[in-house]
Amino acid sequence: MEMVLPVANATAAALARVSAVFNAPLARAVVFGIHIDGHLVVEGLLIAAILFQLSRKSYKPPKKPLTEREVDELCDDWQPEPLCPPIKEGARIDTPTLESAAGPHTTVDGKEVVNFASANYLGLIGNEKIIDSCVGSVEKYGVGSCGPRGFYGTIGSYLLWLFSIIYILWPQKKNLAILWFADVHLDCESKIANFLGTQDSILYSYGISTIFSVIPAFCKKGDIIVADEGVHWAVQNGLQLSRSTVVYFKHNDMASLASILEKLTHGNKHTEKIRRYIVVEAIYQNSGQIAPLDEIVRLKEKYRFRVILEESHSFGVLGKSGRGLAEHYGVPVEKIDIITAGMGNALATDGGFCTGSVRVVDHQRLSSSGYVFSASLPPYLASAAMSAVNHLEENPSVLANLRSNIALLHKELSDIPGLEIASNILSPIVFLKLKTPTGSAVADLELLEIIAEKVLMEDSVFIAATKRSSLDKCRLPVGIRLFVSAGHTESDIFKVSASLKRVAASVV
Repeated sequence: MEMVLPVANATAAALARVSAVFNAPLARAVVFGIHIDGHLVVEGLLIAAILFQLSRKSYKPPKKPLTEREVDELCDDWQPEPLCPPIKEGARIDTPTLESAAGPHTTVDGKEVVNFASANYLGLIGNEKIIDSCVGSVEKYGVGSCGPRGFYGTIGSYLLWLFSIIYILWPQKKNLAILWFADVHLDCESKIANFLGTQDSILYSYGISTIFSVIPAFCKKGDIIVADEGVHWAVQNGLQLSRSTVVYFKHNDMASLASILEKLTHGNKHTEKIRRYIVVEAIYQNSGQIAPLDEIVRLKEKYRFRVILEESHSFGVLGKSGRGLAEHYGVPVEKIDIITAGMGNALATDGGFCTGSVRVVDHQRLSSSGYVFSASLPPYLASAAMSAVNHLEENPSVLANLRSNIALLHKELSDIPGLEIASNILSPIVFLKLKTPTGSAVADLELLEIIAEKVLMEDSVFIAATKRSSLDKCRLPVGIRLFVSAGHTESDIFKVSASLKRVAASVV
């Protein structure tokens, strides 16, 4: 402001002087006995200049085609920008190629291996009943829906008119009409809602797109989100897309969460008028820890926040019957405002879902980008999800097998040299981290990748280190992530444990 005022004053003074000069008596001319003021002369010249510029033809450079030699020279001189940054030498580790379904035993680079690198918690990959349901769905509906749910992607709804006609004309054929009207997407949504004890649910066509579509659907600019610092990339992406004010608390630390909630709400009347959310994972993908839901719900009710719970690794795993974190802690599911989950980890299918109240679900049908703008989940994948839930309800022993395998692996790896278990005893993600980190995440990851590569090459056990891109904001320690399945045998557990102990002792 100090510089603008003198410049404005000087400009005004200069204009005043020019105007005074042209309006002075001496600046007048007499043409044919008529007195003409000086400013009229200037205005006439300006009008003439404008007319001259408007009458000029636009310049068109000569169109001379390039010779073949000139074209070749230009092509030789062109240097394209790289599509991606160069790979560092430390990251040049051959990536294994999976050549069959990612079950407990699979084929990698042409040889049979025991698979602990893929999430298949209930061991349902390759299940005959699920495969049969997929085949029947493909024969009936085809392989895809060819459109979003809001247009023509809800398979079966086009038969509504037929259902109405049959029901009106032949009431005795009601069961046949309902069978014809069976809608695989709506049936799957109802199945999941009934299984979890919620009012309604909504399907998404891709697992990780569920959470980063749901968060921006409810959280907007100006809202406050308090999130765990250990949430995985899909949750981080949803937080960023929401444009909300995001505050992170220490990983799985309820004292840190309570402190932040107190600071945000104490004596701040503005905070009371905006939407506020707590975002956590039930089982954290980056650590294998389990969120203390009972304490989170207590803090939520005390400080009047809403809870968004991501259950991709707990759905079908935790709880007496696999209904997730709420059943595990005995918390009424109604106290969790929004629950999301991917179906690829436990149900041997793809896609995801969000469940909660009718109001929560209906809002997403018009406001969630992943639902509105994406083609709907292929019908055969929805059929697979329903078959997997039926299998879980009919065979509760599969959960006992899973927990037995997790406990056995924890026991066998309790004394592994150079590494330690960082995950919860009930988590199907057994997370191993270095006891003594090098101080560099890159160096730590190189050591862990060497261990994983040796275990695969020498003992035919497929495991993987946790790789994170530069976009991932999680700063938890890297480690080796073992996905335990109900389909693993005791010999599989003993094999991976013995191999890890031997290789870790030689590397770390």
